[in-house]
Amino acid sequence: MSRRAPHNDALFAPEDEIARRLGLTPEAWSAVVPVLERDGLPRIDPLMNARFWPAVRAHFLARYGLSGAEALAPDGKENLDAL
Repeated sequence: MSRRAPHNDALFAPEDEIARRLGLTPEAWSAVVPVLERDGLPRIDPLMNARFWPAVRAHFLARYGLSGAEALAPDGKENLDAL
């Protein structure tokens, strides 16, 4: 069975695709994976032989404090004299 190129919207992504999506080389990704897995990075799913990409993305969003973040509309003109 030949391995097809993964689609960007694929739910499960192999290691080289995850590295590409994160802007890393496969070698750089392999070097940081053990540390990230200890920090909660989802492990490779044994049935799919790949990581669940939405969970990987959620891990990084949470790591940088962006999970559940909402864009807020400006609440009006700033009044620095009120301080």
